[in-house]
Amino acid sequence: MVIAAAVFVALAAVLHGFIFLLESVWWTRPSTWRRFGLTSQADANTTRPLAYNQGFYNLFLGVGAALGLFLYFTGEADAGAVLVLFCCGSMVLAAIVLLSTGGGYLRAALIQGTLPLIGFALFLLGSVSTG
Repeated sequence: MVIAAAVFVALAAVLHGFIFLLESVWWTRPSTWRRFGLTSQADANTTRPLAYNQGFYNLFLGVGAALGLFLYFTGEADAGAVLVLFCCGSMVLAAIVLLSTGGGYLRAALIQGTLPLIGFALFLLGSVSTG
C-alpha cells in the first residue's frame, strides 16, 4: 500500500510543481491568467506579486512531499512519513480553503486536493500497517 501511496504523493508533488510554474513563472501569459479566471493582462500584471508568492507555497509543499518520500525510502521512515503527511495534509487543507472561497472553485479544488488526499490516506494506512 505504501508504494501506491508514494505514487499519489509523487504525482501531487509534481502537480504542485506545475502549479508553481503557472503562478510564479508563467502568470502573465494570457493562456495562464485566463485559466485562473482573469479577464485582462492588466489584471494579471496587478495580481502577479500575489500569484508569485502563492506559487512558491505550492513549490515548497511539493518539494516537502518529495523529500518526505526520499527520506521514507532511504531509512528515515519516521521523519519521511511525518513530512509526507504534513505536506499532503497541507495541500488538502489548501484545497478546502480554495473551495471555501466559492463554488466556482470546485474544479480547481478537486484538481489541487484529490491526489494529495488519496496519497495521505494510503500513506497513513500503509505506514500504520507496516508499523
